[in-house]
Amino acid sequence: MSKTLYPILAALTLAATPVLADEPGPGGSKPQTPKTGADVYKTYCQVCHMADAKGAMGAGAIYPALANNPRMGTSAYPIFIIAEGKGGMPWFKGTLTPEQVAMVTTYIRTHFGNAFSEPVTTAEVEPLMKR
Repeated sequence: MSKTLYPILAALTLAATPVLADEPGPGGSKPQTPKTGADVYKTYCQVCHMADAKGAMGAGAIYPALANNPRMGTSAYPIFIIAEGKGGMPWFKGTLTPEQVAMVTTYIRTHFGNAFSEPVTTAEVEPLMKR
């Protein structure tokens, strides 16, 4: 191949390479912002607690079940764990907004066999997120 073709091939390669948009969403450089409790769960919780919220064991770690969990009966418990973390679970204070924590806590408490129907409010979450 001729040395004069290298700059032409390089220019064509660069022209054909997609540029990542600086916009949220698919193809962008920022992830989409979860807008519902289910979205927050799928984005942040499901990877460890599983899609059915039954938890998992592996690689020396135990991911507790959120499904049919009586500890979800009081909203302060899951709010605190989400905000501060526990064991191998990271804290999400500073990652999730109080609104997102309220939404995901409500979602967990009303799904997966949990029947704690009272919605969690941002007012309940904010004091525990400021600790």
